[in-house]
Amino acid sequence: MCVAYLPDSRTTANRISSTSSHLSKISFPMLSLKLPFALTRDQIEAVNAWISSGCKGSIIYSTGTGKTEIAFECAKRAARLAAIKVVRLKHTRDKESSNYPVATTDQFKILFLVPRIVLVEQNIKRLIRYGIAKEYIGTYFGERKQIRHITIGTYQSIINNRDLIYDFDMIIFDEVHLVSDTTTMLRNIFDTVSSGLSRHNNPKPSALLGLTATIDEADPKYNTILSLMPIVKKYMIKEAVMDKRLARPVVIPIKVELTPDERKIYDICSFEIRKVSRYLKSSNPSVIASILRERGFRSRLARTWFAEVRKRKDLINCAENKLLAATDIISRHPYERIMVFSETIDSIQKLREILLKNKGINSMTIDSRLKTNEREKILSVWGKDFFPLLSVHTLELGYNVPEVRIAIILATTSNINQVVQRIGRVVRKTEQKDTALIYTIYLSHTQDYSTLKMIKQATEIDRDNDRKTKRQESRDNSLKHKHGLDKYFL
Repeated sequence: MCVAYLPDSRTTANRISSTSSHLSKISFPMLSLKLPFALTRDQIEAVNAWISSGCKGSIIYSTGTGKTEIAFECAKRAARLAAIKVVRLKHTRDKESSNYPVATTDQFKILFLVPRIVLVEQNIKRLIRYGIAKEYIGTYFGERKQIRHITIGTYQSIINNRDLIYDFDMIIFDEVHLVSDTTTMLRNIFDTVSSGLSRHNNPKPSALLGLTATIDEADPKYNTILSLMPIVKKYMIKEAVMDKRLARPVVIPIKVELTPDERKIYDICSFEIRKVSRYLKSSNPSVIASILRERGFRSRLARTWFAEVRKRKDLINCAENKLLAATDIISRHPYERIMVFSETIDSIQKLREILLKNKGINSMTIDSRLKTNEREKILSVWGKDFFPLLSVHTLELGYNVPEVRIAIILATTSNINQVVQRIGRVVRKTEQKDTALIYTIYLSHTQDYSTLKMIKQATEIDRDNDRKTKRQESRDNSLKHKHGLDKYFL
């Protein structure tokens, strides 16, 4: 176990003080990190919990509560402990130092893995802002492959060069929920990490940190993550709102109906899906995917099942009344930046056409097909040339605009991680923003309702008593009336 450097621990402080003169001779760039603000109590608790867990663990922190700063501070502490180990092994041969993170005599190398290239650039800018010299920061993605003291790369880029993992003393897994057991190629990264840790002479990496806003501990697909990096600290949206760290999310459900023609198609698709499921004796997509790989009649049925599911999903995403409701909401918030999240490119393209044709409102769309410079160009004029920003997944991870307080979620997802990420885009608190409006447009009598339940579950704040709850509900209803949405609640 790592020895935690806790502020109130005199014994530990004295040990570290005794090595100060030698530490000054060790050049670990991460030790130069200087945050321009003090960490909050909960952030310090998270860092201490990770150190005390042996520098191996996951921190589950709501978006907007400083996960990245926690990670940087964890890395700084681990680097300091590794430096202490180098000094003691070199000068005192202190046996206790064997519990510290491993490092070579001249470097403590850190690999920060992120899911998207845009997050690489964000973290580089933060590190430089926090006092790390640019020459110590490397990047690893595409054709840019520079291994330095602190290297920031994408999961995808490291997959084909997994042996590089053995060169690092610490790995930070950002959005670690994405590296589940169901994503076989990404999971191979963890196999490499486990192999490195099992080496007797020089196990590497010796420090592991997982970061995410949410993870389902009961889901077996996260078994590998939780075994390598058990959860050491959780701080969810509810707690952050109660502590006034985040703006209070006001969930405004907007119920709409399928048109008669859409309902016919929906019912036919549902009938076919149920019929095939009964014949195959399963409605589990994973099971049916395995049948798909067979030959013969069952395989053809599995293909039919997926085709009908896809057809029904496309129908729900592009439902006419859903897009009209989104258009109505956007028109009631002129000259205010709005984030719209949908599941398909087709649905946001149709919404963009309706906004322009019916309301004369210009909007822009962002999806994974856009190049980095194209995305940055669109974001640079958001709030100037246009106000509704229509997104398919791309802005769910890591993109921060604290001033934005309105999100429109065109439901249809069973992924709680995705739900939490979307909410996190608009609940960051500013001096001008105490509440965030989260419009959830869902189709009645469809699977859409499950998404609404997840959103409410993720944002429900415990109140002291029923009287306070009623007062809050009254304020929420006033918001709905103010924005002309009463008709959706009859």
